[in-house]
Amino acid sequence: MDRPKFDDIFMELAVNLAKRSHCIKRHVGSVLTKDTRIISIGYNGPPAGTHNCDMEWPSVGCPRDSKGGCSLAIHAEQNALLYAVKNKTEVGGATLYVTLSPCLACSRIIYTMGVKKVIYLNSYAEYKGITSDEGVDFLKKFGVNVQRYDGDLENVTQMM
Repeated sequence: MDRPKFDDIFMELAVNLAKRSHCIKRHVGSVLTKDTRIISIGYNGPPAGTHNCDMEWPSVGCPRDSKGGCSLAIHAEQNALLYAVKNKTEVGGATLYVTLSPCLACSRIIYTMGVKKVIYLNSYAEYKGITSDEGVDFLKKFGVNVQRYDGDLENVTQMM
């Protein structure tokens, strides 16, 4: 049996975490790692103790903010970083796996927290129908290693 690469394992976990999302619009998952160890996980959704969008507003999702975005959602990468910091875990030098490339706001947080590498599965720009991945561009401009995932998720869970 071929041993799966860590990138494949962590991205598969991010994909599975995305299935936990209560968001009506888009399910996103993330895994924060350091030295081949998982230090935190996250998926997009409202803050704990508030409304789960798919239960409170099942047909339309949560109310929109002034820019048309979700008024309650915390992004998957924000959730992973916040949980790590809340539990006093050092995130500087970490690698973040995320199923959707980070938006510009998340990228600012990722950079500020000292994450050294981001591997994403799908493009935020393609999802939003915009010309560029502003978050990816921002991270690259300031020296964060950003890569689109090019591994093989289909072989990770296969058994002999």
